Amino acid sequence: MRHYAGLDVSVKETSICIVDETGKICRELKVTSHPEDLARALTDPAWQLARVGLEAGPLSQWLFDGLWRAGLPAICIETRHAKAFLRAQVNKSDRNDARGIAQMVRVGLYRPVHVKTLESQNRRALLSARKLLQAKAIAIENDIRGLLRNFGLKVGAVGAIKFEDRIRELVERMPELGEIVACLLAARRKLRQEFTRLSGKLLSIVRDDAVCRRLMTIPGVGAVTALAFKSTIDIPARFKNSKAVGPALGLTPVLNQSGESCRIGHISLAGDAMLRTLLYEAAQVLLTRVKKWSWLKAWAMNVARRRGLKRAVVALGRRLAVIMHRMWSDETEFCWSRQDGLGPAQRCAI
Repeated sequence: MRHYAGLDVSVKETSICIVDETGKICRELKVTSHPEDLARALTDPAWQLARVGLEAGPLSQWLFDGLWRAGLPAICIETRHAKAFLRAQVNKSDRNDARGIAQMVRVGLYRPVHVKTLESQNRRALLSARKLLQAKAIAIENDIRGLLRNFGLKVGAVGAIKFEDRIRELVERMPELGEIVACLLAARRKLRQEFTRLSGKLLSIVRDDAVCRRLMTIPGVGAVTALAFKSTIDIPARFKNSKAVGPALGLTPVLNQSGESCRIGHISLAGDAMLRTLLYEAAQVLLTRVKKWSWLKAWAMNVARRRGLKRAVVALGRRLAVIMHRMWSDETEFCWSRQDGLGPAQRCAI
């Protein structure tokens, strides 16, 4: 008889529930949230495990990799599906959640989540750390601006390079305030230095990556967007076609239909928020800053005339994702003009 296991993972402990083919609970226990402890509990000869399900979360990639190395048929379950299924329970507890996940994998009511490779995880960590340092540095700059405004000192429009000189110039005649601001400037300087260091590492990775360089032939797509796309998609073959990338990144409208009512809302915002933001910014750059015309910009401008600029930017961001996936799969470069003949990536996006 085959068995199915459900894991409700928390930081310290993981609740395990094992059921048989009929749904009968065979065993329940709690172990430390570590791959070796989980593997030791699940590799009992008494269990013929067909599937081991765990919900996607902060520890899921680490635990999933450890369970697969131990020879267990682990499956990472999509969070929204698990939440909708477990909401039917009256009482929410770790024990009941493990039971619910075990029943999900038993009857097949789940959507598996792709677990990224170690290389993509490392590049994703680089992008997240770089973004964090940039956000903190900008936050300190904004706080300094607000602090000086209380004393009637207006910083004005100034770039990141000349920001510190401008601040020191303003507080030159106020030594007590200057001492306070100096501490903030030192923290900002350190953040900017580390941000520059991570940016250099990112550029060196992109420079040696053929896929990223190929994606950067698209107007508006830079090094950060190319690397984010490659690390997020990870394996292009996991999508059945290129047009499935848009919905996976939350760039398609939400449809709410019931009876005679049919409403089309805003984009779903599902999937990776960082890549979705970068694609939106790339689309804005292509529409407003790239002066050289291409068939893609002409198409987006036609959409903007009919539906407005905001919707055109979203549609262009979705189309960029489709083109980038097809270019990656077919190892082709971007064609600027239809007269030159569209490649597979451009034909797929039409």
